[in-house]
Amino acid sequence: MMTDTRSGRDWAMLALVVLVGLNLRPFLAAPAPILTEIVADTGLGYSGIAMLTLLPMFLMGLGAFVAPGIQMRIGARRGLLLALLILLAGSALRVVASGGLSLIATAALCGIGVAFIQAAFPGIIKARFPNSVPVVTGLYSAMIMAGGAFGARLMPVLVHAGYSWRAALAWLALPVAVALAAAWRILSDVEASKPDGALTRQLLRRPRTWVLMAAFGLVNTGYTSMIAWLAPYYQAQGWTSADSSGLVAVMAVCQATAALGLPILARRNIDRRGWLWLTIAFQGIGFFGLATAPGLAPAAWAGLCGAGLGGSFALAIVTALDHLPRPEQAGALAALMQGGGFLLAAIGPYAMAVLHDWTGGFAAGWMLHFGCVLVTALLYMRFNPRRYPEAMALAA
Repeated sequence: MMTDTRSGRDWAMLALVVLVGLNLRPFLAAPAPILTEIVADTGLGYSGIAMLTLLPMFLMGLGAFVAPGIQMRIGARRGLLLALLILLAGSALRVVASGGLSLIATAALCGIGVAFIQAAFPGIIKARFPNSVPVVTGLYSAMIMAGGAFGARLMPVLVHAGYSWRAALAWLALPVAVALAAAWRILSDVEASKPDGALTRQLLRRPRTWVLMAAFGLVNTGYTSMIAWLAPYYQAQGWTSADSSGLVAVMAVCQATAALGLPILARRNIDRRGWLWLTIAFQGIGFFGLATAPGLAPAAWAGLCGAGLGGSFALAIVTALDHLPRPEQAGALAALMQGGGFLLAAIGPYAMAVLHDWTGGFAAGWMLHFGCVLVTALLYMRFNPRRYPEAMALAA
């Protein structure tokens, strides 16, 4: 009977992983396919459009440093419920966004909610599923990517059905409400150790923490730029919003597939570097293709970038969790990696906007990301699991 109860709780928690993960990216990916409508109504320029991604990503990064202290004060359950409520409010308020600044403000509100969730969830996964961390992390990452595809694909459908772009964006509050209701029921059974206030300071004194941040950030600059500029890139070449949103969906589906599949394939060997380098190869080919031959095989370039980005995201979290045996320590390290990484990743869309202004096109931006993944490949060389104890030696 006890086993049946435990199994039921585990399945419920897996369902929550799916529901929460699905809601962490739609608000970011949704505006890009309908930018024509948004720009016509608000007058946002390239820099303003970049802020729809840059500001929430910056807050997601900053929030990862703040979240452990909040979790220590109010607990994981109340923190996650509050974060989902903030995400719900940010999504719903887009229906009354009167201009560019108010739209950017709703993006910031969503970013604040997502920041706490992303900081707390990896540690909860390691605590609840200690023997299945790669698989459950892969599921969580896949749902994040699938949520981005859902948001991007849904927007043109709603706009073409007669909804305003504001109402279309606000519809994304509905799945958040479902996740909030589920969390209210399921998270009552979640037990997660409260973080030690000194742990963050200890981790930040380890050079390996900064290497993890840099690698995660350099890869995710590519993700933020793809969700911000892939659709406008092809719309500038004459594609419709529906066709360009389909390309974003291809990217996101490949992200989700790789985020789920690669951690499963990599689960038997704690040395994840071979699989991480495979994701780098995918991204390198994809970004080079976008820059030099965008019309040759756009779905292939988007799919390869997506597979590389999704696989890197999931395996980066798994690799961070591999570094330390205790869930609260590993979760704190994963949170810091995401925090520093997202601060760096926030630069991606703005850097591409600046390069677009300088060069008149997006090709230079895609080559910038090609260079970023080459640097990341060198950083991945450091992730030899035999050296994790030495790299992450913490005070008892």
